[in-house]
Amino acid sequence: MLIAGSIIVLIIAGYGGLTLALRNNPHAVLDTVDRIVGPSNSVAQVHEASTGADPQQRVLVHRAGKTEGPLPVLVFFHGGSWAHGDPQHYGFAARSFAEEGFIVVLGGYRLGERGRYPAMLEDTAAAVAWVHQNITEHGGDPERIFLGGHSAGAYNVAQVALEPRWLETAGVPSGAVRGVIGLAGPYDFYPYDSASTEATFGSVGAGAESQPVNHARADAPPLLLVHGEQDTLVKPRNSRALAAAVEDAGGQAETLFLPDGDHNAPLLALANPWRRDPTVRNRVIAFLRDKAKVSVPVQPQTP
Repeated sequence: MLIAGSIIVLIIAGYGGLTLALRNNPHAVLDTVDRIVGPSNSVAQVHEASTGADPQQRVLVHRAGKTEGPLPVLVFFHGGSWAHGDPQHYGFAARSFAEEGFIVVLGGYRLGERGRYPAMLEDTAAAVAWVHQNITEHGGDPERIFLGGHSAGAYNVAQVALEPRWLETAGVPSGAVRGVIGLAGPYDFYPYDSASTEATFGSVGAGAESQPVNHARADAPPLLLVHGEQDTLVKPRNSRALAAAVEDAGGQAETLFLPDGDHNAPLLALANPWRRDPTVRNRVIAFLRDKAKVSVPVQPQTP
């Protein structure tokens, strides 16, 4: 009876610790779970570099050990309402795509007061510029760069891809970015109606010019926008509005809506064991391969 009671106490304590960890740092927990329960692979972080004076201004380069370059590159930015988040906790996203033949760079940007508009866009563009200038040293192709992000990170990549001045100022050629993947991103949220958007944009007087939906253009990189229909934090109308604006302008925009998905569903689908539903991951990989013109390796036939 004493042993059984001790086991119950340990289970309760473990559950309580997991619950607290999920509340305080859910993406770090998600990364840990993915690393533990996912299949072993050779994907590893091979480099870290600073892109500015702030500790959050950095890039983390991941690649699989046996892949041969030059490989297309996915630069992925975390969410967190422009107030919190750390690229270090998104290793699950790097493992998800690096094992498919991509170099994956996790990018960081200034947060909170230091990251108010347009600082997060300057930092996003600086990270892309670092990739364009340096990724050949790690087996990447600087002319086949993709941008991706979740939530606030999806806003960042959509805005810098659609409004040309950010990448132009950073010295990134217009043709280097081959496509953009936005997961549950806010693209049409002016006038500001939340504490996070008011703090990040309204407090510095940003207006309609800060909205990706207002920069739709025919020659923008193709977009893939993924959104959960049950997302109450960032409404799915954001992805619908941006896709419609880009298409009306003559550009390319694909969408994937998850009928039962909430705000985190598109991101969760990249990590084990939630990868068992391959809908999101397969669609993103297909988009990347199509726009990068990456062929699927031919598997040797067994007799």
